[in-house]
Parts: sequence; structure tokens; C-alpha cells
Amino acid sequence: MKKLRIGVAGLGRAFAVMAPAFRDPRVELVAAADPRREALEKFRQDYGGRVHGSVEELCADPQVDVVYVATPHQVHASHAQAACSRKKHVLVEKPMALSLQDCRAMIDAARAAGVALVVGHSHSFDTPILHASKLIQSGAFGAVRMITALDFTDFVYRPRRAEELVTGAVYNQAAHQVDIVRLLAGGKARRVRAFTGNWDPARPTEGAYSCLLDFDNGVFATLVYSGYAHFDSDELMGWIGEMGQSKDPSAYGAARRALRGDELALKKARNYGGPEFRETRPVAHQHFGPVVASCERADLRPLPTGVMVYGDGEQRLDALPPPGVPRVEVIDELHAAVVEGRPPLHSGEWAMATLQVCLAMLESSRQEREILL
Repeated sequence: MKKLRIGVAGLGRAFAVMAPAFRDPRVELVAAADPRREALEKFRQDYGGRVHGSVEELCADPQVDVVYVATPHQVHASHAQAACSRKKHVLVEKPMALSLQDCRAMIDAARAAGVALVVGHSHSFDTPILHASKLIQSGAFGAVRMITALDFTDFVYRPRRAEELVTGAVYNQAAHQVDIVRLLAGGKARRVRAFTGNWDPARPTEGAYSCLLDFDNGVFATLVYSGYAHFDSDELMGWIGEMGQSKDPSAYGAARRALRGDELALKKARNYGGPEFRETRPVAHQHFGPVVASCERADLRPLPTGVMVYGDGEQRLDALPPPGVPRVEVIDELHAAVVEGRPPLHSGEWAMATLQVCLAMLESSRQEREILL
């Protein structure tokens, strides 16, 4: 079995939640680049890997097969292209980029270099979502007709750098929901009507949205999201959090309370390498809030423990065993793309189509009209 040697560009929050997946025996973390010395030192201690002063140096490392781009959104494109220029395969975090032009440049660079480009993690990788998609594709419940997705979180009040409040809930969170809905719908989105909410002057970014999507195969979908730390939709998921961890309902309001101190210091302390960094311990599959796919003869509801099937005459749970390695689905797709040459589902083209919907959501809200794709 070929083991993929991975170099990490950026040891921030994205890497911290993805790191457990790299325990999979098919991959090995061998190098990293990050501007924070404490993060590089922890990486050296945890993985025994080499550390580099820049992403460009990391991409030039001859021991690296795949560059995992987990840097801030605005530099995804330049860092992915730097990796491609060195003939490295690329795994890049969502959102793929902040413009369709950058997405296209990344796709072209990967194609010219003959390397794989996989975009993730997004929650459409989650095993319960993939299982629900297989149930739909089986045709056992008739065609999917409608999809409903909602998520209420504390996103707006998580510690942020100033530029992170520019790319708000649509860039950061809708990428998950749009990916999920597109996968389950199975068609191409053609019309978007969306509204966004920006309700806290102290956190100047869109923190909520509501969107109606229409697909070319007749499916329509409703997406609702709020990151304003009031209602927590994990209540509807058995108090299993987004990362598959158990949550304590009595911790209500913790995100807002924590921001009363030094926000940047708090972010640094909680990041990989910081004194308050703690790895999430999952007990079930990850998720992105309640999702219901309404087919002609059943409603399908992915859960952290499986998929509930609400049929004409019965309801049942298609149970799924808890993951041995969190986000192993990303490693499955990456390894298949690089080693077996199998086209990835979450390709650059796939991620660019998701970003197109997200950009249309912002445009629809600004122009107060429906956007045709």
C-alpha cells in the first residue's frame, strides 16, 4: 500500500480539526509551514516532521507528495498553484477560493501539472450524508423532490481575526450546506433566491442566511443558517456537535462570554500549539445540522448515528458504526485520486460549482432578486 506523504500549509483551526484523519495508515504527516513558532514546535513534537518558513519552501520539499492547503481563504489559490508548480497533489480546505477566477486558475494549474486536486473537508463527505445519497440513488423510495437543511450555531462569536469577519457565514458555512444539498439533489442548481442577516454591529459580517435553490431536475431545497449563538440546533441532533463530540447543554452562552477578554489572545491560545488547544473527541459521525431529503415514498434524515428512513408504512434507522478515524472519508477520496487515479467527487469543478451558488446567494441578497446560474 502506497503511503501518501503530506505537507501541511497552515497549522490553524482547519488543520486542528482535520489532524485526527491523518492518523489513517494510508497517509503520513511529514512537513509543515506556519508563521507561528509554537505551532511548528508542536508539529515537530507530535509528528517528528520537518518545518518550513514558508509555503513555497514546503512545496519544494522533495519528501512531500501532497500539500494540504489549510491557510486563510484568500491565499488558497496562490498556495494551491505553488504546490501544482512543484508537481504536488493538492488537498485544499473549503471554500476552495473567494472567486470563480481563482477556482479556474487552480483547476488549470492542477490539470497542467497532472496532479490531483481534492477540495475538503465539507460535510458532504460525512458518511451519513453519503449513505443517504446512496439510498436516493437506489431508487427504492422514488425520486428525491425536496431537501430541507438548517443549522443554528455560535459561529459569529467564535474567536476571529479581523479579516475573518469579512468572509462571513456564506463563504464559511454555506459551503457545507450547499455541498450537502447538491450531493443529495443530484442535479445542477439553476436558480437562487437568498436573504442574509447582519445583525450585530460589533461583529460586522453576515451571520445568517435563508436560501431557496431550484435544480434542473425539479428538486428544490431550503437552506437556513444562523450563527448568532441563541438557539443551538444540536439540540435536534441528540446533543452531538458538528465534530461528532458530545455537548453539554448547560454550557449555553459560553461563546459570547469568552469574547469578553482579548479575542486574538484567545484565538492563539485555542489554536494548534496554544496552551488551551484541545483535540475534539468524537463519539459519533460529524454533521451540519438537521437535513431532511423528501423523496416520493420516504423522508430520509441523516443523523450522527446513521440515517432515519420515514417510509409509507414504517420508520427505521439505518445504523452506521462510529468512525474509527474522524473524516476518514477525505482520506478515502484523496488516496483513491492520487494512488488509483480515480476522479474525486469533491474535485475542483465540484467545489467551483458550490462557490458559484454561494456567490449567487450574496448577490441575490444584495440585489433583492432571484439569480439565474
